Amino acid sequence: MGRRVNTLCQGEDGLQQQRALFHVYHNFVLPHASLCQPLLAPEATNGRGSAKLWRPCTPAMAAGLTDHVWTLQEVLRYRVPPWPQPQAV
Repeated sequence: MGRRVNTLCQGEDGLQQQRALFHVYHNFVLPHASLCQPLLAPEATNGRGSAKLWRPCTPAMAAGLTDHVWTLQEVLRYRVPPWPQPQAV
């Protein structure tokens, strides 16, 4: 994998971090048209267009990992729990 600019990614570690952020964005933030679920009853939009007929769905929602479409702000503010450390004997 290569990049044309090297300002944000000086090495392989930076590239791996960017790929991880892209995967999280793709799976938690970006709704996919093929995964949309039909609503039982159309929802009113209060004068901002036609009624909603579909519920947006992300791959993480389809897999049962989350119950809502995340915002990018939620992703960036999420605190990842530390990995379990091996117990010293």
